Amino acid sequence: MPGRVYHVDSIVNDRQVVFALASRYGAPPLAVMHGGGVFSTVVCEHGSAEERALVAANEKVLRAMGHVRGASHTEFIQAADGTFHFLETSARVGGANIMDLIETATGLNLWREWAKVETQESAYRVPLWRRDYAGLIMSLARQEWPDLSVFADPEVVIRHRKRHHVGLVWRSPSFARVEQLQADYLARVQRDFHASAPPPAKATD
Repeated sequence: MPGRVYHVDSIVNDRQVVFALASRYGAPPLAVMHGGGVFSTVVCEHGSAEERALVAANEKVLRAMGHVRGASHTEFIQAADGTFHFLETSARVGGANIMDLIETATGLNLWREWAKVETQESAYRVPLWRRDYAGLIMSLARQEWPDLSVFADPEVVIRHRKRHHVGLVWRSPSFARVEQLQADYLARVQRDFHASAPPPAKATD
């Protein structure tokens, strides 16, 4: 099904979703993995119809799956008519540096909160969390050690240092500003840094 892909990252305790944050991928992750391109995601606008629909759908999925306690990363796809459809879920923190996105926007480290859930169980209470917006970009790079100092906007809070990679995380109290920077950074990374590798080989018998 073609459409935008979203993810909801959660903490569950005693079968209750006690924290959930909805975000929207740029290009679908599967398309990036198999077709090349730049991976990106931004936190959805708080209070928006899409956020409310995603948080509610995520709660239904985790309840149906019988998730008792811990972290979860759940993905949905939005069809052409605007409806959201379940794609996949997991009992873990999201990969691809998504934890950095969430911690930058909210102040919560999901690995730390998961550990607290496991040790405190019913006594656990999710801390008050910041409701800012954040964006994340990751890409293979042509340069061995890309110079990320060229991304000099004050909103940039993380510049990942990794061979042949570009990684940025930025934050703002303004959803529009985070989206604006996503569009700018996607274009610049694609033009000045991006490299692609062949898709993973299929397993053979």
